[in-house]
Amino acid sequence: MARFFLELAYNGTRYCGWQVQPDAPSVQQTLEKALAVLLSQECPVVGAGRTDAGVHARYYVAHFDASDRPKVLAPDFIYHLNCLLPYDIAVSSVREVLPDAHARFHAVEREYTYYVSRRKNPFCRGLAAFFSYPLDVTRMNEAAALLLRNADFTSFARLHADNKTNICRVTVAEWREEGEQLVFVIRADRFLRNMVRAVVGSLLDVGRGKRSVADFAGIIEARNRGSAGSSAPAEGLYLTDVVYPPEIYVEHP
Repeated sequence: MARFFLELAYNGTRYCGWQVQPDAPSVQQTLEKALAVLLSQECPVVGAGRTDAGVHARYYVAHFDASDRPKVLAPDFIYHLNCLLPYDIAVSSVREVLPDAHARFHAVEREYTYYVSRRKNPFCRGLAAFFSYPLDVTRMNEAAALLLRNADFTSFARLHADNKTNICRVTVAEWREEGEQLVFVIRADRFLRNMVRAVVGSLLDVGRGKRSVADFAGIIEARNRGSAGSSAPAEGLYLTDVVYPPEIYVEHP
């Protein structure tokens, strides 16, 4: 058996999230079915992490094992795999990796991007969160900067989640204005389930004046999910990058 990393993107609107669920379609299940048909073998897939229902990925990585190594590395493999996948999942590349390489546990950095549409736009439906209130972006960035000075994000963790630790190292957290949209970019070594949406929801509260920057600092320090704001809608969230150490890849001449 050889192990491979798939790089893909997906629109999460029709899916219950990445992970297989018993009564709803998932990205993982859809990908596994396509690989099984193409490779004539059961093909469990392990992803870089969970994304919730309605969340998208511009860049996602998953690994799988296959016995037919030449077929996976053939130039037409990606073409045939995409033919078996629905329009809202697209694979861009496949790379052989070391046998113990893991799409989730070997990731050293991840990036999420959140899109807010500042006016009602039918072409953004399902792809950005609509937020009509006036927002103070300067104050939102002042609050976001506090994320880089802290490491315990219990206040933004999903309740009753079985996390071994709520410690994350955030290296980027900033809002940008791009035309009629606001774009929030956050990078860290790891993220807790629902963390980004909870952070965004609390930052939007700061932007509309419901909370101060000092209040946001207090939310972090409280280490209590009940002190934070509501989670922002799923449709505005995208996984946009996953970084791995280069030594896990198998180079071919």
